[in-house]
Amino acid sequence: MQYTYGYARVSTKQQDLIRQLDLLGEYNCTEILTEKMSGTKKNRPELIRLKDKVRPGDSIVVESFSRLGRSTKDLIELVEYFESKNVKLISIKENFDTNTPQGKLMLTVFQAFSQFERDLIAQRTQEGLESARARGRNGGRPKVKEKQINKALNLYHSKEYSISEIVEMTGISQATLYRYIRTQGKEKQAHIDLENTTKIRMGLRIENNNKFVRGKGKVRESIEQFLKDHYNMEIIDNEYIIYVPYTTVDDLEKTVYDILKEMDSEADMRNCFIEADVYCDELGLTG
Repeated sequence: MQYTYGYARVSTKQQDLIRQLDLLGEYNCTEILTEKMSGTKKNRPELIRLKDKVRPGDSIVVESFSRLGRSTKDLIELVEYFESKNVKLISIKENFDTNTPQGKLMLTVFQAFSQFERDLIAQRTQEGLESARARGRNGGRPKVKEKQINKALNLYHSKEYSISEIVEMTGISQATLYRYIRTQGKEKQAHIDLENTTKIRMGLRIENNNKFVRGKGKVRESIEQFLKDHYNMEIIDNEYIIYVPYTTVDDLEKTVYDILKEMDSEADMRNCFIEADVYCDELGLTG
């Protein structure tokens, strides 16, 4: 017996799934799996469950590609995974069906655009680094005085202060403090051993696609909720400040890209578009 599964996702718990569920309901789905989780998260439990449930001949229906994949690359990998299992994938918004010649052609185009996007990201990052170096910067944070480091480590090992209090008292960054703790070998927690955290500044402009659309207020509200839920966002001088964990610079670059894609997707759902300026020392993007 062949089954049809629906998959619906929104980024935050405050958003509702009603519009997506209404569209999926028209396809007589055997089961609809729902998720309230950022698309930037790789391990989405309901998507993983969906991948385990489907069998050859089954179908999966989504409202749009943005609800399924974290990025173009991630989306293509998912499409290829389902295709390898002989599972039909339907996207309502893009009028996409992997069983049709048009769908197979679109998949080929997506693969080309995925590589194009990655090349653009690499080019922009490289240009940012070269521009920073031309201004006398080599990327990364300024060197911290040894006196500050020792003070921070002593405060940490006293176990009387939180990380945020130590950062405020010494002026060194959270990422730097974690790095020196790891170097000393005094802290064994996995998240400290594996991750740094960087502060990213972001300027954001949201506009309606045309004068008949009035969605940009809702878009900003959704984006701010998403950034608060996942990256402890705060607003300072009309800029968004977010704190992003990462293990390597390549990993950080990918995360920033996924965040921007998620924001763009939220805008697109309400017929709006965004323009974002990102400033990040670790990526050499300064302003």
